[in-house]
Amino acid sequence: MNVGDALQEGTAYLRLVTDTPRLEAELLLSNVIGLSRASLLAHPDQLLTLPHRTAYLSLLHSRASGYPLPYLIRHIEFYGLEFAVTPDVLIPRPETETLVDLARQFQPRRIVDVGTGSGCIAVALAVHLPQARVFATDISASALRVAAANAHRHGVRERVHLVCADLATPFAGPVDLVVSNPPYVAGHEWLSLPVSVWHEPRLALDGGADGLEVVRRLLFTAPRILRPGGTLLVEIGAAQGQAATALARALVAGGRVVIHPDLAGRDRILELTLDAPP
Repeated sequence: MNVGDALQEGTAYLRLVTDTPRLEAELLLSNVIGLSRASLLAHPDQLLTLPHRTAYLSLLHSRASGYPLPYLIRHIEFYGLEFAVTPDVLIPRPETETLVDLARQFQPRRIVDVGTGSGCIAVALAVHLPQARVFATDISASALRVAAANAHRHGVRERVHLVCADLATPFAGPVDLVVSNPPYVAGHEWLSLPVSVWHEPRLALDGGADGLEVVRRLLFTAPRILRPGGTLLVEIGAAQGQAATALARALVAGGRVVIHPDLAGRDRILELTLDAPP
């Protein structure tokens, strides 16, 4: 079997599990052979070795069963940067880039990223805000190892400080900005999730009965460590804007509460900016 035949077979095999079967077949085969997609496509007549074909078929089978593509190829692009991912971390998603865009606008110098996972938010902010120091927490030591590798990959490990902790409990503040993509899947939503999501760490997804359990805790914790005029940015589910706004106004006296949409126009980021001193 040559490259062209393998891609044709893989595309047909993945058609029922993804809207981009050809692209995913190319990514899987590139990962097996160790060539870029461009090199792969430039040599469709290249023959596959038996080990390459066996490995490729194994990956196709895993992907067709619903296993996430990024875990199979061990990386994903986020905010124009390539991040290593493993089953120990949530897979970064395009909608989270809205949070990074908003965070950059505040030009913060001290940032706490709560529940950093792969480190995609912390590292992206450190890369684009060279004046900033980022403290990134996660309760999972395995996730922090992935985040450390990503900070090293992008040359910001001296400014991204990783802490194994529950939320932001070790910090006394003051900090300019707290950011978080917390678990926000509600109990009733589990059965409607794509099969691929079930392979991701439940700890990074399960937001309790209403999906806002961790958001509540962040709203209690963040004002304690934010400076006056500081900001909390939290990713939420597309149907949680009204409930998250009500929570913020009930739990935090004063301040500015705004829901920001993602690029698809769906509620995505809760902003709470504390009152600044007069």
